[in-house]
Amino acid sequence: MAIREKAFNTIIQCFKRHGAETIDTPVFELKETLTGKYGEDSKLIYDLKDQGGELLSLRYDLTVPFARYLAMNKITNIKRYHIAKVYRRDNPAMTRGRYREFYQCDFDIAGQFDPMIPDAECLKILHEILSELELADFLIKVNDRRILDGIFAVCGVPDTKFRTICSSVDKLDKTLWEEVKIEMVEKKGLASEAADQIGEYVQNNGGLDLIEKLLKDPKLSQNKLALEGLNDMKILFQYLELFGVTDKISFDLRLARGLDYYTGVIYEAEESVRLGSVAAGGRYDGLVGMFDPKGRKVPCVGFSIGMEKIFSIMERKAE
Repeated sequence: MAIREKAFNTIIQCFKRHGAETIDTPVFELKETLTGKYGEDSKLIYDLKDQGGELLSLRYDLTVPFARYLAMNKITNIKRYHIAKVYRRDNPAMTRGRYREFYQCDFDIAGQFDPMIPDAECLKILHEILSELELADFLIKVNDRRILDGIFAVCGVPDTKFRTICSSVDKLDKTLWEEVKIEMVEKKGLASEAADQIGEYVQNNGGLDLIEKLLKDPKLSQNKLALEGLNDMKILFQYLELFGVTDKISFDLRLARGLDYYTGVIYEAEESVRLGSVAAGGRYDGLVGMFDPKGRKVPCVGFSIGMEKIFSIMERKAE
């Protein structure tokens, strides 16, 4: 328990140091609140038994309930943290470090700011926390949904297949490209040439050098979405250099994050010792608008730390 307490205290102190206040949201939500937000992961949502009225589900994460909370309370500017349990119909026996009930620590910034400032702050805080928890081997991978969508467009992927091909690319951290290509072509009906072109792009990673190279790419530089994403990524990396955190951050085109609500920068922190992803997040500018009766959007960016994996890494190091 001492290790768990130390981890929670370290994280909470960091969140407070950066000016965040804590809020709480219900353990369950209306089923319709959670529907259509998680892509292919929607099948992992726990639905509660219908008791003669509203259909309810246990929360899958802390992000969608937060967006609903902002819309209901007409909040347009907040920096918040939330530490609570979430629930997923995962298969713990099959996947190490996965649970059906586990703690998440979330940090989010909602509101209008200069481009990439909140995004850079989130990455700096994540870097700070993982360093203070002494996870020496971590790496934070960063990408942008707009860059991915731009790549899909210039490679000839039909609009209707963007999300499903995105889910395939998301498997590249655990699966060989050859297997992902087979899934794209045989299961999802993508042309083989389009898959090959995607492969040439998504197997790249680097820093500002890669961003500059892609900005000069004859196809991507002509795509509006990709260009927006690349220009923002360049600003982001310039801030990250000022913060002195680029040693542990990599621009990685394989990173896709399967959740449907991301609209811009996405990132995932990995601890190289077998357990994979320990934290993830990104920008979700359209989510609050889905719950606002007038569709008013509130720009948001944030991340979520999966505490059970952090605990097991810290416990292993303490042995």
